[in-house]
Amino acid sequence: MKNAVAALLAVALILGFVWFVWMWGFCRLYVPPDHMAIVKANVGKALDPGRILARAGEQGVREEVLGEGRYFLNPILYDWEIRPVLVIPPGKVGVVTSKVGRDLPQGEFLAEPDQKGIWRRVLGPGKYRLNPYGYEVSVTDAVSVPIGYAGVVTSLAGEQAPPGQFAEAGQKGVGRDVLQPGLYYINPKRFKVDIVEIGVNQVSLLGRTGGEVLTKGQLETQNVAMEQLQSKAIEEQRKKRLDYFSNVVDSLQRGAQRSAPRGQVSEAAQADAAQQAQTLEKMRRQYVEQGQAMPTLMLAEFLEFPSRDGFQISLDMTVEVELLPQNIAGIFSAYGDLPAVVDKIILPQITSIARNKGSEYGAKDFIVGEGREKFQAELTKTLAATLAQKQIVVHNALIRHVEVPGQILQPIQDASIAVEQNLTNIERQNTAKKLAELNTERTLIEQRRQQVAQETLKLKAEIKADEEKQAAELRAEAVKQVAQIARQTAVIEANTVRTLAEAEAAAVRLVEGEKAKGLQLKAKAFGDPSAYALWTLAQGLSDKLRIQVLHAGEGTLWTDLQKAALGDLGGAAILREAGRK
Repeated sequence: MKNAVAALLAVALILGFVWFVWMWGFCRLYVPPDHMAIVKANVGKALDPGRILARAGEQGVREEVLGEGRYFLNPILYDWEIRPVLVIPPGKVGVVTSKVGRDLPQGEFLAEPDQKGIWRRVLGPGKYRLNPYGYEVSVTDAVSVPIGYAGVVTSLAGEQAPPGQFAEAGQKGVGRDVLQPGLYYINPKRFKVDIVEIGVNQVSLLGRTGGEVLTKGQLETQNVAMEQLQSKAIEEQRKKRLDYFSNVVDSLQRGAQRSAPRGQVSEAAQADAAQQAQTLEKMRRQYVEQGQAMPTLMLAEFLEFPSRDGFQISLDMTVEVELLPQNIAGIFSAYGDLPAVVDKIILPQITSIARNKGSEYGAKDFIVGEGREKFQAELTKTLAATLAQKQIVVHNALIRHVEVPGQILQPIQDASIAVEQNLTNIERQNTAKKLAELNTERTLIEQRRQQVAQETLKLKAEIKADEEKQAAELRAEAVKQVAQIARQTAVIEANTVRTLAEAEAAAVRLVEGEKAKGLQLKAKAFGDPSAYALWTLAQGLSDKLRIQVLHAGEGTLWTDLQKAALGDLGGAAILREAGRK
């Protein structure tokens, strides 16, 4: 019996050891952090047609992956592989394409999580464990709208919106609402976002020499991901403006070719086009080398038109326009981004209106300041009213430089200079007159200052004298009040002394009178005043008083002793006895 038990224990220990070696040496699976395990079942029910991921009890790649930790799988029944988890960094989104799930309805291409196709929603920054056999994830940039820009959203899914209308929810087309500056995690397969520059910009016709204009600065952000995305968006806008410049240069060169008769380019036209092209190319290279955001859009050409009196006028100008966020979606839908709006709308309107208005003025009006100012005001008003119909706000139309023919410019300038010189002389005279008046006023001011100073001293003296007078009156009144109070106090004290003296005299009179009456009654009671006097004397003697009477005459010793004994009775007793008698 003991041998059988020992054999069973030995067999159990061996089986336990074998099991431990099998489980920890062959079946143990460890998934490290930031990884996942993809499990393939070698046995089980075959998958249905069209399915690629297996569930529990089915043969094939399991749909569910294993996360971090320790697992035990039979290597005969299962195979596995360790892969990193999907990590989407900040500023990125993951677009998921599912290979598993239900088929999409006809005409749809965006799927829900239980359907095949591109998921409608995206994966934001984070870690995800998606089975790579069933899901493909493409990581792309999130949409970053820099400050000074707006994001125009175009829906790519749904029914096409009616022509000329914004796309509503579930429709395809440009939406009414735009994205404000910020970071957005948007599915690029569902929405297309165009970054469009808003705010105030300048559109300039700068002539053949070009010029400097204000640039539109960009604010920096402290968020690294946001900063990178915004830099990318701004770089795309810069590239668009570079392309715009390049197209302008090409159009200038092609225009020079087309303007030449019989395919030959005149030397003047060729030089003119080359000069303009060189100016624009120089500006383009400058902004490319400096890596700046493209400045305001400009053309290196003059705005030319005939004046009312037949002279050819050339001028360059700058127009300040603003694209408002609430209008940018409609503008983009109709015309495109800022370079397209400038090319299709703003520049044609500037040139057309400027030529029409400029033809109403004579050449002299463009030289004299008042005429230029009037022309500029009318141009701004007309241009603002025209572009307002296109939802574009115009703030100013500024005339920068005007060229007029020399045969009229010099006489007008000479006349204008003479007029201005005359005005200058008049103003000099007025200035001298004003200086004289100013000196007179300064003298009067000095006199007035001295007068005010004297009046001030007088007022100070009067105020001081009045203060001293009031102080003296207050002191006299105080002395008077003190004297009155002292007099009243003396009267009260005298009355008090007299009253106290009378009271004390009355008290003495009453006390002594009563004492006298008492003595009279006592003397009357004794019947004899001498008896009362003796009684009073006796009352005043001490009880210890001893009286001894010694006779100097004849006697005996015994008699003297008796007398002495009788003397011990005390004089007081003898006197009292005598009083009673």
